[in-house]
Amino acid sequence: MALLRGMLSLDELSALAAADEIDTVIVAFSDHYGRLLGKRLDADYFLAAAARRGTQACNYLLTTDIEMEPVPGYRFANWERGYGDFHLQPDLHTLRWASWLEATAIVLCDVQDDAAHEPVSVAPRSILRRQLQRAAALGFDVKAASELEYYIYRDSYRKAQEKGYADLSPMGWYLEDYHILQGTREESFTAAARRHLKHSGIPVESSKGEWGLGQHELNIRYADLLTMADRHSVMKHCLKEIADAQGGSVTFMAKPFAGQAGSSCHIHLSLFQGGENAFTGDTVLGPVSGSDVFRHFLGGWMARLDETMAFYAPTINSYKRYEDGSWAPTRIAWSYDNRTAGFRVVGRGDSLRIECRVPGADCNPYLAYAAALAAGLDGITKETEPPEIFEGDIYAARHLPRVPYTLEQAVDSFAGSEFARRAFGADVVEHYSHFFRQEITSYRSAVTDWERKRYFERI
Repeated sequence: MALLRGMLSLDELSALAAADEIDTVIVAFSDHYGRLLGKRLDADYFLAAAARRGTQACNYLLTTDIEMEPVPGYRFANWERGYGDFHLQPDLHTLRWASWLEATAIVLCDVQDDAAHEPVSVAPRSILRRQLQRAAALGFDVKAASELEYYIYRDSYRKAQEKGYADLSPMGWYLEDYHILQGTREESFTAAARRHLKHSGIPVESSKGEWGLGQHELNIRYADLLTMADRHSVMKHCLKEIADAQGGSVTFMAKPFAGQAGSSCHIHLSLFQGGENAFTGDTVLGPVSGSDVFRHFLGGWMARLDETMAFYAPTINSYKRYEDGSWAPTRIAWSYDNRTAGFRVVGRGDSLRIECRVPGADCNPYLAYAAALAAGLDGITKETEPPEIFEGDIYAARHLPRVPYTLEQAVDSFAGSEFARRAFGADVVEHYSHFFRQEITSYRSAVTDWERKRYFERI
């Protein structure tokens, strides 16, 4: 089978290296935040050694805060244990040309124990792999797609930092949702992003303006779940580096500015058996017909939202996005083709799927997809029934349960969840509860612009 455009076999990489067309291979993995960490290897060295045997990195990288400072209190790695190495094993199915960089390829890695080469259970890609193994044991393949939104600014990242991330100049200056003229003004960035993704093994469907000043969305083609999580991760990294090279910036914050639309990551998901969509069926639920698998997956996904919310909304800022009338969901309900719903069922027959509109663009795709799959499979196993379909404006339905208001509320639900311990393992729950609570602690000690503006003179 021919490789997708931009994907590379080792033989192709070897030929490109011999012709001096590729001289660098980035080996990378996802940290807690979904950022790509790793190192650059000489292409000849990668081919001779690391492609098969892998390489090492310091295990403190799964214990740091966003500033890369090691945080105490993790069982996985700490000062007392000396911060040793873990093993990075390249997944050669992810080897691709990084066309936005000069003479560079990139490959994603599974994080393994350096001695036994067993998966590190708290690594994001390991967490998703575990859920995929559970799905396979039940006879399911999983397909998914991410719809990522982001804001584009004319200010460089360095200039934005110097300005304290205030008074930034968005690339668009009025609401541009589906607006072709305003979107054209951003094509210097967006066209480059589409082109480089396409040439780097990430097939693109479309891009469009969104409901914010300089806000855009770029959609990539659906794929099997692990491939989609990998594509999502590489896409974010690619877009940041393109913006940086052009002297601009792009942010995937869930809510960069008050009064503007938040940036979401709508995730579409469906299960397959024997090459057929397992969600199709004859059971009528309102305007849609589906299978018991569909019904119970939806029921489980919704029932476990509180306990897995931190995997969809991992930062303090994430929760600023959930405002009524903002296109972000605020209540837990499902509906058919209704954008006020947290769970929007779309398509019919072979295209039937569930769109979850809860995750923000700041989510780690491996963790968000793992949470969705774990909850849905739990629903299938327990035959969890979804609530009745809701029709109408869900923002106005104040009687419906609300998504958590804060990261603290979400972490408390996650840390106390027996379901999370069964699904992810007690070590994962302990590790990520500590991670999220460190974010809360950092926020509580920060003095914000809001506080100075409110209290400096008037208190």
